[in-house]
Amino acid sequence: QLQLVESGGGLVQPGGSLRLSCQASGSSLDNYAVGWFRQAPGKGREGISCVSTSDEVRFYADSMEGRFTISRDNTKNAVYLQMTSLKPEASDAYHCAVAPTLRCPANFYGLGYWGEGTQVPVSA
Repeated sequence: QLQLVESGGGLVQPGGSLRLSCQASGSSLDNYAVGWFRQAPGKGREGISCVSTSDEVRFYADSMEGRFTISRDNTKNAVYLQMTSLKPEASDAYHCAVAPTLRCPANFYGLGYWGEGTQVPVSA
């Protein structure tokens, strides 16, 4: 059974950078599109980005394109999210998620299975 574990979160100052990791176990990510979304307590989810099995990238939020970079390493069964120029409003729990498809879904709600998340507080 596929399990996803996010890591790399932690306190970062506004304008700072952080790299999140998502390690999969129990199944290979080779046949899944994988993405990230974020969610603050009491708020809805916000899709960030997705990478297909052929490394095609889709962004679900225009505001993050150019500052966030998603990548995958199938040899390590992992996916990463590099974040730069972080703003206080980006303080959320960040989750990686998979879609049972090779290509990224048009909407991030197509990412149907996710991990427990890693916290990213952005504060001075």
